[in-house]
Amino acid sequence: MAIHNKSHHNHALMSLNKMRKDNTLKHKTAADFSNPDKTKICLNIMDCCDFLKAIPDNSVQLICIDPPYNLELADWDIYDNYIEWAAKWLDEAYRVLSMDGSMVIFGGIQFRDVKSGDLIDIIHYIRHNTKFKLINTIIWRYKNGMSAHRYFANRHEEVIWLAKSNDYYFDLDSVRVPYSEKELALALKDKRLNPENTMKGKNPTNVWEIGRLNGNSKERVGHPTQKPIEIIGRFVKALSYPGSVVLDFFAGSGTVGRVCITEGRHCLMCDSAITSIDYFNKHLELMKNLGQNTDYIEISSVDDFFTPIFQNSTTSAL
Repeated sequence: MAIHNKSHHNHALMSLNKMRKDNTLKHKTAADFSNPDKTKICLNIMDCCDFLKAIPDNSVQLICIDPPYNLELADWDIYDNYIEWAAKWLDEAYRVLSMDGSMVIFGGIQFRDVKSGDLIDIIHYIRHNTKFKLINTIIWRYKNGMSAHRYFANRHEEVIWLAKSNDYYFDLDSVRVPYSEKELALALKDKRLNPENTMKGKNPTNVWEIGRLNGNSKERVGHPTQKPIEIIGRFVKALSYPGSVVLDFFAGSGTVGRVCITEGRHCLMCDSAITSIDYFNKHLELMKNLGQNTDYIEISSVDDFFTPIFQNSTTSAL
């Protein structure tokens, strides 16, 4: 009868697991990385599909987008067949995303006809035509919103989180929510919970209560569908790491770029409307007024973005 040395086996397995952890981002957090000296920002005004085609394979850590849904809010929100158009950028997004990367898509459920689109359409296409994995559906709940008379007034929006593989980067510690004093005392008594993790705070769950920006919000830069810094920041901190690349090819208000400067991520943005440049500059003005750092390296094209930083000479310090 063979005699197995279990201690040797366990040691070898532990060593193998450590090697696997060292070679993947799956178990790393922001603490394992250093912030870049300056963030690189590229904001182009062009068609999103043309912009995506210029980006190298597997080069982006996080894609965070709030796409138009053919609701005819403006010229940028009108398409003959929504899902045919969306399929083009979904396929390109999968190509440029790193193997441990994630994609976040804001949206809702408001289908009317084949011309319009919503997250159900997008999920259906993804499920049947791509290898994306749906990790979470986040419910963004807010108390303020428009009234309604022919339907129940909406007070939430859905956001889907997709990953390219099961080895996706996820830094929960960076977005934990502090316990109240009473909650913490009870949590520390719960034997099912790890005390070390408990002291860091609790998982924010997939229901996020974050207020919408009203007309008087100090964050407002003028874009009609601008998202709060808090919600964008939570995704950027949890799903990307310092020095990695974040992409928003429906830049709109430029909020993703603002968050990336604050959090030390490099950012690629594009939008079809030239007003995005004005919105982003407004963000920079607001940051400066708050005494926040606004230094970044301005990059003119995707090709230049992926060359080493020291080769880029255009620096902005507002």
